[in-house]
Amino acid sequence: MKRRILLVDDDLTVLLTLKAVLGLHGFEVDTAASTAEAFSRLESGVYHMVISDLRMETEEAGLEVLRAARRQSYQPATALLTAYPPNGEHWSQKHSESLLVKPLGTSDLVRQVEALLIRRADEQQRQRNASAVAQAATPKVR
Repeated sequence: MKRRILLVDDDLTVLLTLKAVLGLHGFEVDTAASTAEAFSRLESGVYHMVISDLRMETEEAGLEVLRAARRQSYQPATALLTAYPPNGEHWSQKHSESLLVKPLGTSDLVRQVEALLIRRADEQQRQRNASAVAQAATPKVR
């Protein structure tokens, strides 16, 4: 099964280039060129990861996309893509698991995406294990 990524950027050149790079490395990539399109895709699809440009319609539109992604029941990994890294007060890991700074080389992009997906899968497995342990410890009522 291919891992699905939603890539959000209002710069069509960046969007298509990153889609091609990730596609060549075995990812299934959907794209959105605006926050509205990203919100629609998040509601209608299931993604392993969401990567969003920071500055689109507004200075922090990408953060809105990532907040919406983190509210999804399927809990995708998230990464913020930007040529203008925000300072600590505007960006923190509560918004995104990673900050991808443009320009980004192909090998760096793929390595960081792979690492984030592995970390997210490990987190989800730990949550499932903890839930199973809690259910096993709960006395059964007859």
